[in-house]
Amino acid sequence: MRRTLLPLALCGALLSPHVAAEAAPRPPSGRLFSYGPHERQNITVYGSPSPRRPALMIVHGGSWARDTDWSGRARWFADRGFTVYDTDYRLTSDAAWPAQRDDVLAALRWVGERERGERPLVLGSSAGGHLALQAGAYGEGRSRVRGVVALSPVASPYRAWADGGVAGAPAERRALRKAAERLAGCAPDLGGLRCWERWDDLAAKTHASGTDDAPLLLIHSAGDFVPRGHSVELAATQRRAGQRDVTVRTTRGAAHGGPLLKAPGLAQATLRWLRSHA
Repeated sequence: MRRTLLPLALCGALLSPHVAAEAAPRPPSGRLFSYGPHERQNITVYGSPSPRRPALMIVHGGSWARDTDWSGRARWFADRGFTVYDTDYRLTSDAAWPAQRDDVLAALRWVGERERGERPLVLGSSAGGHLALQAGAYGEGRSRVRGVVALSPVASPYRAWADGGVAGAPAERRALRKAAERLAGCAPDLGGLRCWERWDDLAAKTHASGTDDAPLLLIHSAGDFVPRGHSVELAATQRRAGQRDVTVRTTRGAAHGGPLLKAPGLAQATLRWLRSHA
C-alpha cells in the first residue's frame, strides 16, 4: 500500500508556513476501506461523515501509472472541516482505459452511500485532475459531484501527446506523451477509428455538457509542463455549452500539481472555493 500516515509537521512542509500555522484540531488517523476487489480500489478516509463536514474526494496524479502520496494534504483539508476521501484507482499497468474512470465513478458511488446521498467535491492533481474532470462531466456529472478543483489537469491527453512530440520538448512533456499513449493503448498517428474514438473519449471536453456538469476551478502555473491551454480550451467548451461556473487561474513559477498549493494565497483560495460549493 502506498498509504503512510505522515506526522503533522509534513502538512507544514507541503503548504505555506502561513497556512500551516493555523490552529486546527488534528483529525483521527486515516482509515482504509475498499470500494472494489482490486488492491488499488481503496479509499483512505480522514474525519467522520457529518452534515457539518462536507465530503471531499482527492484523486492523486502520477501519469496514470504510479501512486503518489496525498496523505499530508488530505489531513490539511480534514483539519479544516472536510471529510476527506483519499482515493486510489487502477493504474495503466493494471487495466486499460476506461478502467481508471470506472474506478473513480465507483469510488464516488461508495462515497455517496457513506455520505447518505450527499455529493462530494472532488480535487484532482495532474493525471488525477484528468480523472476528476471526467467524473464531473461524464454523463450528468453534476448529479454525482458538487464541484471539481483540478491542479495542472491533463484535460486533453491528446494535446499532451502532441506537445511531447514537438522538437525540443522538455523531458516532462516527453514522459507525459508516453504515459498518455499507454493510457490510450495506441498511438493516434498509427491507430485506426477505434483508436481515435478512445483518444476522443479521453478528452474532458468531449463530455462537456454545460449545466449538467459540475462547476470547475482549474489551476496551472505559468511554467507548468501541462500548460494552461488544457484548461482554457475546456473552459471555453463548457461555457459554450452553458456552464458559467468555470474559473481558470494561473500562478507564477513552474509548480505542477500538488505543489501549486504552496503558491501565496492559493491554498486559502482553493479552500474558499470548496467551501462556497459545499
